[in-house]
Amino acid sequence: MTASVLKAEDLYRFFHTQESETLALRGVSLVLREGEFLALVGPSGSGKSTLLACLAGLDEPDGGHVELLGQRLTRLPEAERARRRARGIGILLQTGNLLSGLSAADNVRLPMRLAGRVDERRVAALLTDVGLDDRRQADPGQLSGGEAARAGLAVALANAPQILLADEPTGEVDTEAELRILDLLDRQCEAGLAVLVATHSEFLARRADRIIHLQDGRVVHE
Repeated sequence: MTASVLKAEDLYRFFHTQESETLALRGVSLVLREGEFLALVGPSGSGKSTLLACLAGLDEPDGGHVELLGQRLTRLPEAERARRRARGIGILLQTGNLLSGLSAADNVRLPMRLAGRVDERRVAALLTDVGLDDRRQADPGQLSGGEAARAGLAVALANAPQILLADEPTGEVDTEAELRILDLLDRQCEAGLAVLVATHSEFLARRADRIIHLQDGRVVHE
């Protein structure tokens, strides 16, 4: 059996307002292994995005913990969580993946520059893989929603992470682009990347090795 690269143990997450309390995660546990493609499905409001944020260390659970590459991530200082996240995780959110004022290619280069290793061949290959070779110099404001999602995926993969966490990566793309993205993710998994995708796409979910169904903040079926 391949090694686990990401593990969540009994995660709880509460959100408070003046009038009410929302329990977004209710004891969620999961394991993601090297080279595995895992789909997280469930209706809107089921806790998928909250779970991804906790797994990435972008948000802190109120109970339980997350282990990244065999080391505890939960309740570390934010700077340390960010360092570990940058080293091992590529993240694709539904929005906010690209910096305005930078071209698509420069957005892919940016995480490489921050890591001190720009690889121009990888920049070109990633943009080709996501079907944006002819949009390399486009500003994010000039990209369609689907093109921005694909550029964001290239950014998430820029530093060859061991784990990819993606929130609705095919939500705004057409069928041809979805197939291109899934073929890319399959190749990345074959090379050892562990992929966890939150999705409403039944087509994407069918391509996954495992499917976890989330409802009302709980795992209801796997």
